[in-house]
Amino acid sequence: MQLSLQRNDLAVYVRRQFENLFPDGADLGDLPKFVDLALERIEYCFSRVRLKGFFANGEARFSHWHSDQYAIFLYYLANTVFRERPAHPIADKAYALNKALHALDAFYEVELPDIFAVQHPVGTVLGRAGYSDYFICYHNCTVGANLENDYPSFGRGIVMYGGSRVIGKTAVGDNTFVSTGAIIIDGGALAADSVLHGIYPKAARSPTSRNVRREIFGVDA
Repeated sequence: MQLSLQRNDLAVYVRRQFENLFPDGADLGDLPKFVDLALERIEYCFSRVRLKGFFANGEARFSHWHSDQYAIFLYYLANTVFRERPAHPIADKAYALNKALHALDAFYEVELPDIFAVQHPVGTVLGRAGYSDYFICYHNCTVGANLENDYPSFGRGIVMYGGSRVIGKTAVGDNTFVSTGAIIIDGGALAADSVLHGIYPKAARSPTSRNVRREIFGVDA
């Protein structure tokens, strides 16, 4: 994998950001190990994404200056720490740093998939839904619960365009485009190969022959 900073330098870079924004003296000695583990997940993810800047010349590329890539890295860092050491302060710091830098709220307990991407995700909140590979979201998207604390689930190959919301008891089928500004609340089981559009309670579904993985991720369907 091509890196803009070597692994040890990236760990130092993250540590300096933590210490600048959260100067509480917490123990960060495990940070290099967790940075390495997060980069392993980045390599697996980016090698299966053909968005511009994510993959070139047969290998994944990661740049700490590419803010969308760095947002994904910080989520993987926080989630990796949480999986291994649930109470470790690095998880909280990486999660908070992601919100501070990118206005992306992807809590470390949320299990985003092994293959996903974000594009300028300012104002996006990704709640405790069930996610599958080839999920991508844009700015000001919301995935959240209804008043009964029911969360959505997403099939394989989903794009949420800017300003869309999927809330509550909604099972989004494989290969679905959630249109800009669409608001889907308690939509039930929605068929695959769909475009979701409109605003609750008048939201609707239309069939589509388009393909998320091919058109958005640039990989064979």
